[in-house]
Amino acid sequence: MRIVSLLASATEMIYQLGCLDQLVGRSHECDFPPQVRSLPVVSRVQIDTEGSSAQIDEQIKKLAHASPASESAALKALSIYAIDVEQLQALQPDIIFTQTQCEVCAVSERDVMQAVQQLTGLQPRIISLSPYQLSDVWNDVLRVGQALGKRWQAEQLVDGYKKRLNEVYNVTSSFGTRPRVAVLEWLDPLMGAGNWTPELVACAGGEHIFGETGMHSPWLSWEELRQADPDILVLSPCGFTIERTMIDLPLLQRHPLWQSLQAVQAGRVYAIDGNHYLNRSGPRLVESAELLARVMWGEKFGMEVDAQGWKQLD
Repeated sequence: MRIVSLLASATEMIYQLGCLDQLVGRSHECDFPPQVRSLPVVSRVQIDTEGSSAQIDEQIKKLAHASPASESAALKALSIYAIDVEQLQALQPDIIFTQTQCEVCAVSERDVMQAVQQLTGLQPRIISLSPYQLSDVWNDVLRVGQALGKRWQAEQLVDGYKKRLNEVYNVTSSFGTRPRVAVLEWLDPLMGAGNWTPELVACAGGEHIFGETGMHSPWLSWEELRQADPDILVLSPCGFTIERTMIDLPLLQRHPLWQSLQAVQAGRVYAIDGNHYLNRSGPRLVESAELLARVMWGEKFGMEVDAQGWKQLD
């Protein structure tokens, strides 16, 4: 079987299912495990990702609305994420994994199939993942496993993920008062965190604000952030490493309401890698919950976590 993954989380699922040797192509965002970086890349983003949060947001919104109404949803998505048609043709995939969750590139399985046939003449099987909450993510693992002939292995993986999350919850549930936690998925404009993040925060022993389980992440104003005044503020912009988040941190620090936040005054502002954790709807959401628990409870939470995955801000 020849697999192309257009979704980083699907690539991680393929890896954990032991099928990495069948992966022949990847998206520009697929970077884990490290060995996939040597595979041919079949997509690229058509915006300047080196700009500020506000500039990136503006570019994405312009691209999303630039295509004529007659163009299919799939081709609109391809105006944001360009496909290397020649590379895709050369790879001759039997199966392509993509997604329909993100509003920016919400492409249905039918539309992706139509676009692939129009652009390449290929007729691979298209599997679109559409997770909105943790149960959806685990179902996606099962779907990927089923498609790759690894259903039993997928079931074992999901059981392991759930067990680890239960262990985190059992540890943190005895810690007492739950801190109120705001996770920001974007910095300018401000965006909270919906989908599976409320479940992760609850598992880690916190009370999540600004976002509901299974719902898209909400935009919010500085006044709303100030009025909510969370105990802990977690910065985890989608697609941003900690280093990239630090570049945009001054955008927050310069705002007149920043210093009025109790989380800032108490030194309870943290950055979590938003590229590999929290926003990537795959196996490492389990590690995301563990990182959140460490952020909330410090050394009291005794489980080992990725020391490079989080940072307490000065």
